[in-house]
Amino acid sequence: MSPDYVGGAADNEHGSLEDDMNQVRQVMKNFFGAIAMIPVLLVIMIMPEAYADQPLQVTVSILPQKYFVEKIGGQQVAVTVMVEPGAEPHVYDPKPQQMASLAKSKIYFAAGVPFEDAWLKKFAAANPDMQIVHTETGIAKLPMQGHDEHAGTTHQQQTPHGEEHQHGVLDPHIWLSPPLVMIQARNMLDAFLKVDPAHKSLYETNYRKFMEEIVALDLELLDRFEEVKGNKEFMVFHPAWGYFAEAYGLIQTPVETEGKEPKAADLKHLIEHARERGIKVIFVQPQFSSTSARVIAEAIGGQIIPADPMAYDWAKNLRDVAEKFKAALK
Repeated sequence: MSPDYVGGAADNEHGSLEDDMNQVRQVMKNFFGAIAMIPVLLVIMIMPEAYADQPLQVTVSILPQKYFVEKIGGQQVAVTVMVEPGAEPHVYDPKPQQMASLAKSKIYFAAGVPFEDAWLKKFAAANPDMQIVHTETGIAKLPMQGHDEHAGTTHQQQTPHGEEHQHGVLDPHIWLSPPLVMIQARNMLDAFLKVDPAHKSLYETNYRKFMEEIVALDLELLDRFEEVKGNKEFMVFHPAWGYFAEAYGLIQTPVETEGKEPKAADLKHLIEHARERGIKVIFVQPQFSSTSARVIAEAIGGQIIPADPMAYDWAKNLRDVAEKFKAALK
């Protein structure tokens, strides 16, 4: 074989190998370049969906409202509660970090509790784009009861947001009556449909399920108290259970009125009344002092039992409290 041939063959072989290596390098370059682009492509592909699935930020005044909102909104909503567990909603002052968090909220669901009178305008100023929804709209409120009053005996007049007006203070505890929660839930649904129409089907489906649950609970409680014969009066420190009593044919007798501790004459009257009516249980709330209730309980040879109107698990709480009321009425 001539040197020219050998040299030529070697040159061709070298050229072919170099070309092959270049092709390999290019393939590897393209391959690793493609791998490097995968995270970027994933972010690009996922980002719109992630943003679309971001939960709707809403704020509520009290813990039971969180239960209602989550029943309707499901995982599509993220709920912030203004009045923290154990706090008293009549005189609550929001913390600075709570005010700051309002900037993220699209909806504020008001409950008609007293602290809102001083704060709702401030909430609106802190976030002008946030929709403030009065969930109590359409509800005729009862007056807060005194020691000698029974629910539903005071004449009332309609006012804005479905409230009632008469001499005295209106009872804000509308979340403790299943029939009234149906009205509140409808007001919540309307707000969701207005602010987030893209999830209309989800909200409406969840709302219907929640309505079925409320109806079932209401019927269960009606049956439970239908079994109670004779005295249907219970004594409670703070008159939070007036709407519950109204719904199920009970009589609530409070120890304190409008946030004021009873005087000595009031305590004497309450002790005599409890003895006459055979009352042996005084129901108390964790948001209030139980000192006066203990005085009455000791005088009548009775006991104090907790009945929290602010518990998160609304349905379970009403069932539990109903069982306590029924046991006390025996």
